[in-house]
Amino acid sequence: MMLNMKNTKNAGDFIFGRNSVTEALKLCPQRINKIIILKSVTNDPKINEIVTLARQNRVVFQFVPKERFANFTEFSHQGIVAYTSPVSYLDIDDFLDSQKQKTGYSKIIILDGVEDPHNVGAIIRTSACAGYDAVIIPSRRNAQVNATVEKTSAGAINHIPIIKVNSLSSTIDKLKDNNYWIIAADANGKDNYFDINYTDMNFAIVMGAEGDGVGKNTMKQADFIVKIPMLRNFNSLNVSNAACAIIYESVRQMIESEKHSV
Repeated sequence: MMLNMKNTKNAGDFIFGRNSVTEALKLCPQRINKIIILKSVTNDPKINEIVTLARQNRVVFQFVPKERFANFTEFSHQGIVAYTSPVSYLDIDDFLDSQKQKTGYSKIIILDGVEDPHNVGAIIRTSACAGYDAVIIPSRRNAQVNATVEKTSAGAINHIPIIKVNSLSSTIDKLKDNNYWIIAADANGKDNYFDINYTDMNFAIVMGAEGDGVGKNTMKQADFIVKIPMLRNFNSLNVSNAACAIIYESVRQMIESEKHSV
């Protein structure tokens, strides 16, 4: 059984039951954030089919003890629950095709290991307010869009495309092939974030994990590595605050550029 996504904020947005999860994997695997499966049903043929589909679609799944199902006792879950997104993710290729028809330059945010859903929601909200074209999140090692993200974004997830990708590295390569410049944020960056000219290129700003920052492989793919100068010997900014500063510097530059072009 699939719960109505608009009515499951308190339930956490999930699908339960073997047939429902199977159909979701066949029809809309991008909306599934994670599947948990009761260890005691691992030999069931239907469960084996679900595991195969999950692997084919690169959906995260985990075998867990019965204690993990304590919150689902009122439902006939049949030993399987899939946590889902309250929004439909956009395919990266469809997004890139749409941007070819766009007037002006394209600007997006990439999240690389941002694990706090409140930070994800806040960044989505800022990106939508700033007129960005999309937010990209990886399917692993990153908070997925859930009810907490939706609430923190104050509904902004309905106003900006969210793209979920299996491989961040190949996605960045694809962006580069489509004339995007990659700007990674890092405390040890070479340039200050306000020294980059955001007005004459397609670009993607990469924000990294709360503790570890942008991943090493992603950093190697970056065209620019920018920092937010810290004027006191203090820890770096929260990732959502840092994203806000960089995003609105790009907005400031665009507004200034439009003034001078009139």
